[in-house]
Amino acid sequence: MFAKYIESRPVVPPISGRRLAFVAAFVVGAVLLFAIVVRVTRIEAGHVGIEINLAGTQRGPSDIPIRTGWVFYSPIRSQVIEFPTYVQTVKWTRDIEEGSPTNEEMSFNSREGMQIMADVSLSYSIDPAKVPHFYVKYRVDRLNLFTQGILRDIVRNSLNQVASNYTVEEIYGPKKGAFLAETEKLIQEKIAAVGVMIQQFGFIGAPHVPEMIARSITEKARAVQEAERARNELEVARAEAAKKIAEAQGDATSSVTRARGEAESNRIRQTSITPQLIAWRKLENQRVLVERWNGQLPQVESSNAPILALPTFR
Repeated sequence: MFAKYIESRPVVPPISGRRLAFVAAFVVGAVLLFAIVVRVTRIEAGHVGIEINLAGTQRGPSDIPIRTGWVFYSPIRSQVIEFPTYVQTVKWTRDIEEGSPTNEEMSFNSREGMQIMADVSLSYSIDPAKVPHFYVKYRVDRLNLFTQGILRDIVRNSLNQVASNYTVEEIYGPKKGAFLAETEKLIQEKIAAVGVMIQQFGFIGAPHVPEMIARSITEKARAVQEAERARNELEVARAEAAKKIAEAQGDATSSVTRARGEAESNRIRQTSITPQLIAWRKLENQRVLVERWNGQLPQVESSNAPILALPTFR
C-alpha cells in the first residue's frame, strides 16, 4: 500500500541551476538595497544625535535631538551626527607633556601694551536640547573642531578684551581672580545662545611675563609685606609702651592715694590726743597694774641696803 502511495505522489521537477542563481541574485540584491537604503546606528550614553535631512523641502538639521538608543535612518535622504554632552576639558599650554604636543599657550596684551603669555584650562558642556542650534551656528560635525578652532579664538579674544582694562601687575598679582572671573563671564555670554556652558576657566600656574617685570613685581610685593610687618611691629611697640605708661600711672596714683590716706590718719591721731586723754590713759595703766599685783613686796638684797623692787604680778 505504501508503495502505491509513493507511486501516486506527483513528481516535483528539480530546481534548475538558472533558477537557483536567479533566487540567489535576488536575495543578494535585496540585502544590498536594504544596506544602501537603511542604516542602523546607536547613540551612546552621554551623547545626543541630530538627523540632517539631505533631501526634500525641509533640508537641514531636525529641531528634535535624538536621544540614547538605536536609530534607523536612510543614508540616501538623511545623516545622523553624534555629539557628546558630558563635560569636555581642554588645556592650552606650552608644556608638550600636558595637552597638545605643540606650544598652545595663549598670548594677550595688558593695558600698558605688555604681552602676557599664559597656560589656560577650560571645561565646558553642551545642553542636549540645543545641539541642533549648535550645529546650525557652527556647522561642525566633530566637537574637537569647535574646541580647537572657534572656542580657542573666542577665549583668546576675550582675554585681550578684558586685559585692556588691567595692568600687568594686576593680572599677575592681586586682581588675577577678578580678571579671570570677568573673562569667563565674557566667554559665556558669547556662546550661551547655542547651549555651550562653561564649567571652569583659569590659568594653569602663573602667567608668563618678561623676567624683569616678574622680578620687579616680586620685589614690590616683598617690600609691601615688609612695610606691613614693620607697621604691625610698630603698633605692637606702641601698645606695649602705652601699657607700661598706664601701669606706671596706676602705681603712682596708688602710692599718692596711700600716702594721702596715711597722712590723713596721722593728722586724725594727732588732733585726737588731748591732756585729758593722756591723764585718762595713765589712770587706766595704773588700774591694770593694781589689778595684776599679788600684794607682796619683793626685796632684792645687795651689798648695801635692801632695795624695794617692783611688785611682782600674777
